[in-house]
Amino acid sequence: MNYNELKARVQMGEEFQFYYLKASYWISKNKNGYYLTRVRDSFSQSFLSSEELFKKGQIYGHKISEIWSEIDI
Repeated sequence: MNYNELKARVQMGEEFQFYYLKASYWISKNKNGYYLTRVRDSFSQSFLSSEELFKKGQIYGHKISEIWSEIDI
């Protein structure tokens, strides 16, 4: 899957688990918004839209697009 496909699938409501630097992350959605969560400590960032998640969501100060090549889905 490429980055644009991930964005499109999240926008359609799919949820994903992925790994970065051996840590597990979860992109999820509910009626209140979209979430980017680090699983080990449940640290979560919340967003009103999938677009906002991909624009503002960060992992160790990096957007998902910046570290995409290092992410394992």
